[in-house]
Amino acid sequence: MKAMRFYLLLFSVVINLSLLMPETVHPESPFDIQQKSEKQPIVIKSNTVEINNKLKVVTFSGDVTAKNNDFAIDCENMLIYYLNVPADQKTEEDKDSIDRIVATGRVIINRAKGGVATAEKATYFKEGEKLVLTGNPEVKQGDDLVKGEQITIFLKEDRSVVEGSQDNKVSVTIFPKREER
Repeated sequence: MKAMRFYLLLFSVVINLSLLMPETVHPESPFDIQQKSEKQPIVIKSNTVEINNKLKVVTFSGDVTAKNNDFAIDCENMLIYYLNVPADQKTEEDKDSIDRIVATGRVIINRAKGGVATAEKATYFKEGEKLVLTGNPEVKQGDDLVKGEQITIFLKEDRSVVEGSQDNKVSVTIFPKREER
C-alpha cells in the first residue's frame, strides 16, 4: 500500500509540474510556450527524492533537473508542497493539489524558445500562477537583460514586476532590434 501511495504521489508531482507552463501564448514573452492538446511528460532527475505524506512535501535533492520539450530547470534542491496527498484525492478537482514549488541553489530556467532566468531561489505559486525569483535574479532574452532584488512573473497575465532596493537598483539592458525591410 505504501508503494502504491509513493507511485501515486510521484505521478502527481510529474503531472503537476506542467503547471509551471502558462496556458496562453504570448510571442513577445521569453517564457512563452506553444499550446498543446496533450500534456507533455516532465522528467525529473536528482540524487535523492524524499516523499513525506505527513508534511505533504516531495523533496528532490542534489543536482536536480526537470525537463520537457518546452523548458529545463536546473537547481540543487526542489520542494513540491501539496494541499492533498494523491491517495486522498477523490474528485477531478483534487488532482491539482500542488500548492507551491520551491527550487533553490543556483536555479537556472531555460526555455526552448529562448530566454533564461537565473536566481538562488525560484518559487512557483499555483494560486495566481506566479513565479518569484530572488537571490540575484536575472532574466535574459537574447542580449536583453533585467536584474533586480526580486523578479515576479505573473504567468497568466504575461506581466512581470522587477523590484530593487536602495543598494541594488533595478537594471534593464535593452538592445535595439533591427527592422527587417
